[in-house]
This record gives sequence, C-alpha cells and structure tokens, in this order.
Amino acid sequence: MSKELLLIFTRNPERGKVKTRLAASVGDDAALEIYNFLLRHTRDITRELDVDKQVHYSETIRENDLWDSEDFDKVLQSGVDLGERMKNAFEKGFRDGYDKIVIVGSDIYDLSTEDIRKAFHELKSSDIVIGEAQDGGYYLLGMTQLHPKIFQNKNWGTNTVFADTVSDLEGLSVFYLSVRNDIDVFEDLLGHDVFDQYTKKLNE
Repeated sequence: MSKELLLIFTRNPERGKVKTRLAASVGDDAALEIYNFLLRHTRDITRELDVDKQVHYSETIRENDLWDSEDFDKVLQSGVDLGERMKNAFEKGFRDGYDKIVIVGSDIYDLSTEDIRKAFHELKSSDIVIGEAQDGGYYLLGMTQLHPKIFQNKNWGTNTVFADTVSDLEGLSVFYLSVRNDIDVFEDLLGHDVFDQYTKKLNE
C-alpha cells in the first residue's frame, strides 16, 4: 500500500443535479455533458499518478462508469455537509495508515497531473498544501495529519471559503499552489476546450 492517498470528490452525474449555476445559462442537458467532460478530464490527469486513489461519490457508487475499479477505489461520501464529508474522508485515510492525503474536486479543468504531484511533493516539508480557486474557494487541499478546524464553520459554496480556511492555518507551515479556475458559470467556460465542445454540439 502506498502511504499517499488522493481523494477525488464527485457528484453523481445526473441531469438537473450538477452544475446548476451553469445550467441556468446553457440548460440541464449541456450542463450534464460539460460535467461529464470534466469528470473524464479529472480521471485522465489522475489515472497514472503513483498514489492510491479513491473516488468519493455524492449519492451512490456506480460500478460500471468511467472510473475503472482497477485504478480507483470507490467510496460513498458520508456527512451532513461538504465540510463534514471531507473531514470524514481525511480522518478515515489517516486511520488507514496514510501519511499524506490530498483532496481534489472533479470540475477543475485547469488542474493538471503536475499540480497534484507538486502537492504531494510539498507535503514532505509542509503541514498543509492548498490551491486557491478564482471563485474564492479552493480546488485542492493536502495535509499530513487531520486538522478538523479546517472543515468547521464554513459557508461552503461561497467566496469566503479560501480566506476562512487560511485563517485556520495559523501556526502551520503552508504551501500555496497557483490559483486555478473552476467551471461554475458560463463565463468560466470561455477559452476552454470544454467550451469548444459545447459550441460544436450546438452547431451540429
């Protein structure tokens, strides 16, 4: 068993339940297509990483989907909100014997394999690694032991999450990754391959 664990948090790809802010502009069908595109991107950039990998589903575990069980362990999220679900995933990972754990979402098209490799590398000398998202959240969080405070008293899904989390890191050594953009609203699509695929479909 590797001592490094990557947690990939994902929503089950169901029409009307993913990318709802984006769907307000492009419709539920297109939003679902775009989300599936982002899932495939996340799978592709993580598949070859030499760490243990877990996909944490929001609603139910899918056995025959794009996440190959040979590459990814499949887990169901548990907890009443995002903070508790992430905390529980980290807590179980450390309990299982991992000493470096990184969590990412599944909708960061700007995220690369090298970003994740760098996060694990920096955990050799830092307590925390965090990557700020342009919308005020974060797209990656890594740690070498559980710090429960990070996951408490946050307004998840708002533009204060990153700043509020950073305020909880006082006294810890922190490495900050480059800022990345996630895909939440129509404007986030501009300039991305995912936008090209969407517009190509419109013109078919």
